[in-house]
Order: sequence, then structure tokens, then C-alpha cells
Amino acid sequence: MGGTAKAAESAEGAMERIWLKHYPPGVPAEIDPAQFRSVAALIEDCFQRFAGRAGYSFMGKEFTFAEVDKASRALAAWLQSRGLGRGARVAIMMPNTPQYPVTMAAVLRAGYVVVNVNPLYTPRELAHQLSDSGAEAIIVLENFAHVLQEALTQTKVKHIIVTSLGEMLGLKGAIVNFVVRHVKKLVPHYSLPNAVRFNAALKEGANYTLKEPEIAPEDTAFLQYTGGTTGVAKGATLTHRNVVANTLQCDAWLQPALKSDAPFICVTALPLYHIFALTACFFLTLKNGGMCILIPNPRDLKSLIHDISKYKISCFPAVNTLYNGLLHHPDFDKIDFSQFRAANAGGMAVTRAVAELWFKKTGTPIIEGYGLSETSPVLTCNRADNTEYTGTIGLPLPSTDLAIKDEAGNDLPLGEAGEICARGPQVMAGYWQRPQDTAAVMTKDGYFRTGDIGVMDEKGQVRIVDRKKDMVLVSGFNVYPNEIEDVASHHPGVLEAAVVGVPDEHTGEAVKLFVVRKDPALTEAALREYLKDKLTGYKRPRHIEFRNDLPKTNVGKILRRALRDEARGKGPGKGPDKPA
Repeated sequence: MGGTAKAAESAEGAMERIWLKHYPPGVPAEIDPAQFRSVAALIEDCFQRFAGRAGYSFMGKEFTFAEVDKASRALAAWLQSRGLGRGARVAIMMPNTPQYPVTMAAVLRAGYVVVNVNPLYTPRELAHQLSDSGAEAIIVLENFAHVLQEALTQTKVKHIIVTSLGEMLGLKGAIVNFVVRHVKKLVPHYSLPNAVRFNAALKEGANYTLKEPEIAPEDTAFLQYTGGTTGVAKGATLTHRNVVANTLQCDAWLQPALKSDAPFICVTALPLYHIFALTACFFLTLKNGGMCILIPNPRDLKSLIHDISKYKISCFPAVNTLYNGLLHHPDFDKIDFSQFRAANAGGMAVTRAVAELWFKKTGTPIIEGYGLSETSPVLTCNRADNTEYTGTIGLPLPSTDLAIKDEAGNDLPLGEAGEICARGPQVMAGYWQRPQDTAAVMTKDGYFRTGDIGVMDEKGQVRIVDRKKDMVLVSGFNVYPNEIEDVASHHPGVLEAAVVGVPDEHTGEAVKLFVVRKDPALTEAALREYLKDKLTGYKRPRHIEFRNDLPKTNVGKILRRALRDEARGKGPGKGPDKPA
């Protein structure tokens, strides 16, 4: 995979890169991952070049790259003083706070591996990830320390740093912490006797000297856990080369949009523990010497808008549901888009209704891309100069080969639906300690199987039809939820839509449509009438259920699996039109 770099970069056996003819002016066909030997080298270079600039903003306080550089060096030295061996795994369990970039830079610069953890994990989920990764240290926000306490005995974790939301905010931080702990009561009681406070670790680490390790491009930088295309959560092994390559690929692709004399300011609302934010927010902004506005809770749209409205924002990576929520928020007009350059979308399909309304209100298109945790993550992206909704995930990035293959791994002709398969320097080295799972997602000619069904056109643009596992089989016909969701979402009375397959005694499976109404007066009959002439018979929903909301991941991606399990009687439901 990423480790088989020579195969990935070989043109032999790869289909012609027809997409290169349709690249924007100035975008190269190839990037050179050797520009930086490691992610640590990339971080070091940017910290030095942009030292005096503000790199991060959190709750109104700005932090320069020099300040983050100093803090991360101290933390890296502290970690090394604990006797952790080369390549030790260090977990990070917190939302977007200034401690995140400090910690991530520290772990990488010390020669260790970052294990990004969703702070909303249950003790069971946390125990699995810490145990599977073999993490020996963890930095955790105190709000979630009680979960760590419950999971700890099942792990190899020996060193714990606990931090608070306001720990790097000075005097203001004391007020923030008081409110969080005593007014909102968001910090459940916990007991971690050997834990060290974040600022105490920085203070002690400042007395040590960071021993800069030799880091090879193929050394592991991140274990990014994902359900992937099969089974239990697995760690995608992302090397330094993988992450450097994808940062350079995204930078090259978006340069036509990013070039400006105005400061580069990125709204970092997606959680940094998620691979999309890691590259599209953290590393891409760092590479351009920009500033990340760190948003700890993207679901609090009022606070999000309040924080970003102080700036002339440049870039806003997000998922379709977040764009949709913002567009319909009464404070949306308070956001200053006068210097806006790029709205990057991924994680789930962008609907035409959201894309067109965003362009109408901001004058800037949503640039939809596509990727997975296993690909660092970006494989394809729409051109930054597109002004119209394409319904595609765009063109393969520089140095990326993409093919549409059948079940046997054979390339399919243009226009035929098959599995999207990819190879390039951003593709992972494999699943952590799971060689069989790794082999299962590889083709004989070295392509990674994404588990997504897509179609490529004559320009090399790819349209995702759907996830293999989300496809609904109605009387032998393939029905793809994305298509129905997009059509339904275009109804003016629909705010959100999700489609799953449910058992049916006559057709094998039937389509069920879940809808969150924008217009409370919308009826099932009216919606069915709207869909009637837009979808052929077998694609039309057999069942329609109205909801107050839909289950989502912390990134905002709709959880079809939860809806499907509920619809099939495998999980607890919240019932129609009942608050979550």
C-alpha cells in the first residue's frame, strides 16, 4: 500500500490518467513527498518560517507558532523523560483546544506515534482502541477522564496527562474551568492518582532538552482508527510519508484558490481527531502559515458563528450537515465571507440543495472531495474554480491512480459502476497488526479497495453511487441511498434525509426514507407526490418516517447504520417526531 510505494508510483498496469487533461492551470501531475523527510520535519519547518504569526485561536485568545513550538518541545522532552521507547504509541483524547496542536506536534517530534481517540467513546470502545494500539501514554481532557478511569485496567497505559478546557487561557481559563466544572457540571468525578496536569508537564519538560530522533519516511506517524470496509475498528497505519504526501497533494490542488495577500484563516470545526480535519484543517493550514480557529463543539452553531464572525475567514472544511445547519441558522449573515476562498467538503455526499444555497449566499462553491482514513485521507477533489454543482467527487489528486474495478479486480470501462480502487503515496501501509484484513482490501495489482461504488466519466471525474454495504437490493435491482437522499433533500420542505433498506417479503428489501422537516406542514402524501416523477418505481420509498433529528457521528455524518439497525429491530429507537 503506502509501503509499496514503488508499485504505487509505477505507471505500469495503471489505466491512463485521463483526468490530467482536466487539471486546473498550475496544478502538477505529481508531487514530491521527499520534500519533507517526516511530518515532524514539516512541522519544524513551518514553526520556524511562520514563528511570529498567530497559528491558533481559541475562545478569543491567539497563539503564535513560536508559542506552540516552545510548548510542544517542552511536552516532547517530558514524554521522552518517561522512558518511552522509539515508536511508542501516545493517545490524544480531547476536542479542538490549543492543547491538541501542542500535543500532536510533541508526540511526532519526540519520535512517537499519535493515536487519535474520539473523546465521546464509551469505556468499552476506549479500552479496545488503547489495548489494540498498545498505547503507553495518553493526554485526556478532564471531562472524559472518568471514561479513561473505567477502561484503564484493560490497557498498557502507564503515563497520563489530564488537561482542562481553559488550561492554556491564562486568567480567563480559570473562569472557563469554573463554569465548565461547577456551573455546567461537565466534569464527572474521576480518580487517576498518577496523572500529571498538562501545564505541570510543560513546566517540567522545559527543564529538559528534546532529543531529536532520526525519523524515516516509512515510520508510522498515526494510527487512525476506523471501521473501514469490514468489521471491528482497526488502526490504519499512516506513515510520515503518507501524511506529508497528502498534505502536499491537497496544497498543490487548492493553491489556485488559496493564493491571496489576505491572512489565511481556517475554521477548524471538524474535530482534529478525525482524519479529514487532521489534513484539511491542521496540516494544510500549517503548510500555508495560516491560523486555525479551534471550535471545541461544532454542534453549538450559535457559539461557532460567534467565534468565527470576529475574523475574515478564508477556508471552511465541513460536512454537508454542518453546511446545511449553518445556512439555516438565523445568525448566518454575521459571518464575514469577504476574504473567503474555499469550502472543502468530505465525509459524506454534498446534496445539490445545500451546494446551490451555499453558493448563492457566499458566492463561493463547496469543493467536494473524497477519501478515507486509510488514504490520509484525500484521493479526489473537485476543481477549486468550479462554480456549479457537479454531483461528483472530482478528479484524482496529483500522484494518485484511480480505477473502477469489478469483484475480481478487473478494470471496468468508463461509465460502468464498480468499486473505487486507489493507489498512491497517501495510501496507508496497512491495518495495524492485521495482515489478513490488509490483504483483504488489496487487489493483485496493488490497489486499495475503498468499499465504495462509483462511476468514472470521460474526464476522469468520479461519481460515488454508494457504499457497498449501504446499497439496497429491491427485487434484484441495486438502489443507492445517496441518489434518493439527494432528490428528497431538494424538496423545499425537507431539511435532512436518510435512506436505509428494510426487509420486505415481496421484494427482499424495500426503501425506507427518514426525513427531518424544514416545513412543519410537509406531509407524507406531498413528499410522495414530489418523488413520484423523479424516481423510478423500485427506487421510491416504501416507508417514510418524519423525525425531529437524525443520528450523527461527532463529525456530523448521518449514521445510516443506526437507522438501519433500528428499522430492522436491532437497536433502540427514538420514535417518529420525538426529540433525541
